[in-house]
Amino acid sequence: MELRKIQMTKSGTFFVTLPKEWALSHGIVRGSIVASLIAPDGKLIIDPKYNVEPTPRTISIKPGPYLSREIIGKYLLGYDVITVEARERITPEERDIIKQTSARLIGLEIIEEDYNKIVMQCLLEPSALSPEKVLRREHLIASGMCRDGVRALLEADYQLARNVIARDNEVDRLYFLLVRILRTIIQNPSLGEKLNIHPIDCLDYRLTASLIEAVADQSSQIAEYATKFKSSELTEESLEAIHELYKNVHKTYEDSVTAFLSRNIPLAESLRERKPTIEELSRKVELSASTLTFERVRDLTAIVSLLNRIYDYSIDISDLTTPRIS
Repeated sequence: MELRKIQMTKSGTFFVTLPKEWALSHGIVRGSIVASLIAPDGKLIIDPKYNVEPTPRTISIKPGPYLSREIIGKYLLGYDVITVEARERITPEERDIIKQTSARLIGLEIIEEDYNKIVMQCLLEPSALSPEKVLRREHLIASGMCRDGVRALLEADYQLARNVIARDNEVDRLYFLLVRILRTIIQNPSLGEKLNIHPIDCLDYRLTASLIEAVADQSSQIAEYATKFKSSELTEESLEAIHELYKNVHKTYEDSVTAFLSRNIPLAESLRERKPTIEELSRKVELSASTLTFERVRDLTAIVSLLNRIYDYSIDISDLTTPRIS
């Protein structure tokens, strides 16, 4: 850290000199334009690359036992061009891994391929993607999965259950995309200014996206259990009890995301008050299962547990609701 004394002109304007080495390394000369950004914590950020087209970030990796993880990691770190290059040749198995992994990542396309090298490029422009819009899309899919997972159970609709399970991949893709955008914003404060999101908000968005992804996972598991039940196994009492529990849990989840995005503190605070109702409805479902076989009782207990986890994740999302930064 370098300390510099603030000076003032005769007219009352404050100024401070820039470090010479820093200015020269960024090509700053007399008349150059830099951007200043006031961070939420009061820091003043000087951006020497204002309005300059960023150079694509490139990286090369070698095939290995964790090839898929390597590709995903570089994508999340914001690399624009990812090259997989082997010393001799890329095996058919490695090619399949590369293609399957790129298909899981939104915007990442294979643009070049030969016997020992595959080049992937992310074709999405970060400034055109609002974190809020991506989060809303992820939420809508997860919410639909929760609704349809329980519906598949209540109606013994195996095809719908399989559809719910398949949708989990889309939530994962959106989650990876959002993490990439948020990391890019943290590294480029001027991008956050364009998208109207403070760097300090990025952590809350990341945590919320992770919790929404967890809601989708629980919903997918509910759909898995739904495939085990036959239409005649659940009594009217059980069906009604499950539906009531689902309605309360799903409403809490919907309200938690609404509270987070709208920064509605009273709504977020009210969600904890629903816990006694959730617990009572959970007991009601378990008591209604007395006529089922041991295996189905176990499965129904697992579904109740999954719905309770969705409620807990909803409370975690509501806890991230904060007042808007002025």
